[in-house]
Amino acid sequence: FLPKLPCYISFQMDEIKGKDRVILALEKDLGIQAGHTQKLLLQKEALDEQLVQVKEAERYHSSPKRELPAGVGDITELMGSPEQHLDERDVRRFQLKIAELNAMIRKLEDRNTLLADERNELLKRSRETESQLKPLVEKNKRMSKKNDDMMQCIQRMEEKIKNLSRENVELKEKLSAQPVLKRHTSLNDLSSTRDEQEIEFLRLQVKEKQHVIDDLTVERERLLRSKKQKKKILKPQKRHVVETFFGFDEESLDSETSSVTSYNTDKTDRTPATPEEDLEDSTPKEEAELRFCQLTREYQALQRAYALLQEQVGGTLDAEREARTREQLQADLLRCQAKIEDLEKALIEKGQDSKWVEEKQLLIRTNQELLEKIYRMEQEEQQLKNEMQDAKDQNELLEFRVLELEERERRSPAFNLHLTTFPENNGSALQLFCQHEGIKVYNLRNEEQVAIIQAGTVLSLCEKWLKQIEGTEAALTQKMLDLENEKDLFSKQKGYLEEELDYRKQALDQAYMKIQELEATLYNALQQDPGRRASESLTEAQREDLRAAVEKVRRQILRQSREFDSQILHERMELLQQAQLDRYIILVLALLYSSFLILHSGFLKVSFFLLPQYVPLVWEV
Repeated sequence: FLPKLPCYISFQMDEIKGKDRVILALEKDLGIQAGHTQKLLLQKEALDEQLVQVKEAERYHSSPKRELPAGVGDITELMGSPEQHLDERDVRRFQLKIAELNAMIRKLEDRNTLLADERNELLKRSRETESQLKPLVEKNKRMSKKNDDMMQCIQRMEEKIKNLSRENVELKEKLSAQPVLKRHTSLNDLSSTRDEQEIEFLRLQVKEKQHVIDDLTVERERLLRSKKQKKKILKPQKRHVVETFFGFDEESLDSETSSVTSYNTDKTDRTPATPEEDLEDSTPKEEAELRFCQLTREYQALQRAYALLQEQVGGTLDAEREARTREQLQADLLRCQAKIEDLEKALIEKGQDSKWVEEKQLLIRTNQELLEKIYRMEQEEQQLKNEMQDAKDQNELLEFRVLELEERERRSPAFNLHLTTFPENNGSALQLFCQHEGIKVYNLRNEEQVAIIQAGTVLSLCEKWLKQIEGTEAALTQKMLDLENEKDLFSKQKGYLEEELDYRKQALDQAYMKIQELEATLYNALQQDPGRRASESLTEAQREDLRAAVEKVRRQILRQSREFDSQILHERMELLQQAQLDRYIILVLALLYSSFLILHSGFLKVSFFLLPQYVPLVWEV
């Protein structure tokens, strides 16, 4: 009932909206007809006035000594002579026209009355539908809230079942690892009382989990049973054919058709507009049963429509799917119960102390720290990848810029530019050309002298910039070579350190194996007969010293392993920083190269635009 109720409410709302649209259309049509009726009435009044004026004109025409009224005098002036007066045929025609208009007015008034009655009936039915829909809406809210609570309860039970399954798996793993741990922890506690306490504690935990599982199962069964009972409240009805406003329809799903069907089967809707209290008092039992049957059929039609829609969309509220889910959960529950029984039997057969729990917690914390460390390293790796991608993008932009400059240089006019070096005492090529041609500064005009001075300044600045760029490029090249050498050295050191780490790890494994052998030997010695025990020769202080020495060796080995791990991590971070620095230097070199190309092109343009009309042979020097 819960999934179908929203669809039923939406259909009822669509029905109300459709009725509102019909009412608006009827009101509009009624207004148009009222305007047309008013227009016809005005035409009728005008024709009546004209007829009265014609009759008065004829009467006064038969007695000319009487004074005519103002309107009649105008009509007589318009008519002119007595031969132009209206005859009886015209009067009869006007009377027939007036009769037709009166008949049309009566028809329109009758139609207006019918439309008003229909509007009142629709308004009345709309109010009744709203009054019927209000408790359904409230019930829908309550059922939705209850459904949400049930879904939350089911989710909580599923989470509890998952947690219990996971804990059972962990207990089984602990029991499977029990024989190995028994030998290591035998040094700390050899008494059987503690083992019995641990077994009793675990047995109590298993019983508590079993009770929780039973409670959850009972609660789930109760919820599913309540759902099934709610679904069985409404029994399926046979398919029926209803008479709608649009004809005969079988299992109609349209809101308009269903509303008209309920309207045709309800006898109380044909009464004039009465209060809802009177209707409730006057409705007999048979009509109430008919209404209930009709609503039941409509609700079943809505249920079938919702089922079809659910099949098309693929909804989750399916009885078969719920049954399959329930069977799967029952199977999981049985499997968990079997695991719990196996664990109880294993705990009864074998004893175990709580030392392995502490070791497991320590291993879990160590694993968590390693996972966090891996997560941080992955984040750093992602950041470095992003920086590398940015550097690649910038490199592509620089390459594109270089291609543009090359294309521009290719499209520019071809010049035979041969740059030659000149000693400082001889001057530049421009000075040599001027000396060769015999051009003196005082022979030129002022504008020419200013242009030559500006060109010389630009050329000297360009030469200085080129020298600075060459020096910077050489320094950066040398720095890059040094960095490559350092990188090779670091890679060699990294290989050496990895080999050293492998060697240390092997030594650590050997030490662990030796410790385990010693523990096993000591345990076997302690398990021998009292007359042959080696523990009689050891005092309590010697035992404590032996335990302290073993613990010290363990701590020392763990500290060394952590130091080696931190050293390797530090070296890898240095290598990553060095790689970043290499990429940065390559980027700087690319930028310097692009700036050099830009300066070179600017120098060519300046030289070409400043000195073409004064020294045209400079480019051939």
